Amino acid sequence: MLTGFSCHFPLLLLLTLPVAPLRSEEAALPTPLRFEPVDPDRDRTVPVKVYLPAAKTPQPVVLFSHGLGGSRENSAYLGEFWAKRGYVAVFVQHAGSDEAVWKSSERGGRLEALKGAISVTNAVARYADIPFVIDRLEEWNAAGDHALKGKLDLTHIGLCGHSFGAVTTQALMGQRFVVNRSFHDPRIDAFFAMSPSASKGITSDKAFGHITAPVLCMTGTEDTSPVTPETTAESRLEVYSALPAGNKYQLVFEGAGHFAFSDTGRFDEQRKAHHHPAIQEISTRFWDAYLKNDATAKAWLQSEKPRSDCKLLEKDLWEWK
Repeated sequence: MLTGFSCHFPLLLLLTLPVAPLRSEEAALPTPLRFEPVDPDRDRTVPVKVYLPAAKTPQPVVLFSHGLGGSRENSAYLGEFWAKRGYVAVFVQHAGSDEAVWKSSERGGRLEALKGAISVTNAVARYADIPFVIDRLEEWNAAGDHALKGKLDLTHIGLCGHSFGAVTTQALMGQRFVVNRSFHDPRIDAFFAMSPSASKGITSDKAFGHITAPVLCMTGTEDTSPVTPETTAESRLEVYSALPAGNKYQLVFEGAGHFAFSDTGRFDEQRKAHHHPAIQEISTRFWDAYLKNDATAKAWLQSEKPRSDCKLLEKDLWEWK
């Protein structure tokens, strides 16, 4: 049996509107594409939204996994930014833990419905959704009549997620669970977890201490969970602490809560003006370093330059090992 995950997600995506994405001077992007691939082995539809860069040549791919109660439409501020910086951004929607959970519930029962969606079944389904989507991308990239034909550099893939999406990201990067179960997908080269979750059932050192892939973690000093009260801001720091040295990074925003990383219209008081620009820039430099082999980006990450260039505050923490 799988144990060892806690979920603390952009809950109360409820009845919220996305904040307008930040402007960019880059060339206009193609209209995002939406696909509804069906996994016949699981009788499961896995919707995706694809942000394409303006480039005509194949570009590296970054997948995004949303939090509890979310959808492929969330975090457009990242999808659009990454595409403008030369990445094909593929935003995955996970049935069973997506927006349908709260949309199909009475207003007074939404919290309990969301809590009920935090299950081993839904976690494992998410872990299978990502390899399934990569399989489909491989097919579409080779298909003569598909809109994504020849647009994807699938030798360079990154995975990002927030909250339950971070739990998903951690599993695919090779987190160990009880009975030594793993969901690692070696096709993914680099991992970015926003609001990561400490291991349960085994220590975080045993869960993450073997992971050699590049990892970027982000959280805040007030990043608790509206769904799992036992999750603390301190516990989120365990993931980075347990990772072995070598291409590992962490940003901790002073005073930032769980919704600082989202683009919903509520709880904006948890997000300062520099949060989204810093998340955008640091994550893109991370992809540049490990999906485009950009030595300048790697040197930037392993320095104090992110502090000044991203206007981090004095108490914001930027570290690497």
